[in-house]
Amino acid sequence: MRNWVFVRVETDVPGLVGWGESTLEWKTRAVTGAIADIEPLLIGQDPRNIEHCYQIMTRHGFWRMGVIGMSAISGIEIALWDILGKSLDTPVWRLLGGQVRDHLRTYTHLGMGSMTSVYETDGIQELAERGRAVVDAGYSAVKVVAVPYSHYIASGRAIDRVGESVAALRSEVGPDIDIMVDFHGRPASAALAREFLKVLEPSRILFAEEPVPPENVEGMAELTRSSPVTIAGGERLVGRAGFDAALKAGTFHIAQPDIVHVGGLWEAKKIAAMCETAGVGVAPHNPLGPIAGIAALHFGVSTPNHIIQEEMVGAVPWYDSVVEWPIDKVAGRWDLPNKPGLGLEVDEEEVAAHPFQQEVLHTRNAVLPDGTIVDW
Repeated sequence: MRNWVFVRVETDVPGLVGWGESTLEWKTRAVTGAIADIEPLLIGQDPRNIEHCYQIMTRHGFWRMGVIGMSAISGIEIALWDILGKSLDTPVWRLLGGQVRDHLRTYTHLGMGSMTSVYETDGIQELAERGRAVVDAGYSAVKVVAVPYSHYIASGRAIDRVGESVAALRSEVGPDIDIMVDFHGRPASAALAREFLKVLEPSRILFAEEPVPPENVEGMAELTRSSPVTIAGGERLVGRAGFDAALKAGTFHIAQPDIVHVGGLWEAKKIAAMCETAGVGVAPHNPLGPIAGIAALHFGVSTPNHIIQEEMVGAVPWYDSVVEWPIDKVAGRWDLPNKPGLGLEVDEEEVAAHPFQQEVLHTRNAVLPDGTIVDW
């Protein structure tokens, strides 16, 4: 479903290169074009002046960036941190404020992130069994997409089925496993989202994610104020400005910035600081590739209000073959990396073995029986 976009930044120091990631599903060609547009702005700049380079990328193009442009900038910015860490012979997390925890807690999705399992698990028993498989693999937390394609209202049976599905999962995995439910912004109204939240309450989930579309600020805020279920959101917000407005409106209890979309590591740290001041924890969004995962690791071990990290290491069979990680990954736990920079090694020959392919247009499935197009 996703073509990973890796960014390689070269310097005039022989052998000193930095790696970042700019993956944005279904926008691959647009993002790579944006990277090419930004490239001339940075030629000749000192890559260690990360804030300065960020200002150039965000201001010298005149037009403000949306998620496509900011994803391009994020990948470049992450690569600059990799260069800085390598030049100083120190891991990036030390440059981001240093260690605040010994390891990072992670969670995954059904099928360890396989697209068909994540988005096409429909049966109640099937969901419970696939959730058990995640727990058996070693994870203590699992996320599911259990809310159906919706509109402004849904039948009582559809609402009850969501409650029954998550209750079956809870029964299967037991009380000690954290469950998260991603609404994907499918309910078009806060009224419908509230009905789904009610049937989830008995299952004691960790949080409900994006119960209405992100542009419905008032609806998100209303649900956050009234719902007994913890509300998470923010994966589709871009930059500090987006999070500033959301925090002021009180649109979520837990923020989910995506390092690869918000502007990179330093912008994500600024957003996390804003959230900490507002009494909000962060659980960063990251269904992306291995470089994004490694960047998230450095962010998480250096960010005090970090709660849990999303990962999808089972998204494709070659996840571990294109990039060598700086740590031995353990299900549900990522330990502190100690290699300079991001600490990764990219196998460029293996990367070349997986060229661009048209993504599966899974969003086409988001159609109601009468032909109405709804949120995926």
